[in-house]
Amino acid sequence: MKADELRGRSTENLESELQVLKENLFNQRFRRILGQQEDTTSVGKLRKDIARIKTVLRARADQVEAEG
Repeated sequence: MKADELRGRSTENLESELQVLKENLFNQRFRRILGQQEDTTSVGKLRKDIARIKTVLRARADQVEAEG
């Protein structure tokens, strides 16, 4: 997921995507602990995607705050 793609989405869409990614991260951590995870890079990728979404949401909130 790229930041440019995220900027084109609505805030509601980003918030729902953020929830889904957080749930996936939670599940991936359990799988890693139990030794069921094959792709060891998936946790890092999920964390980066979550950070990108949070960055876009924060930039939008700052922009609204500056305008208001």
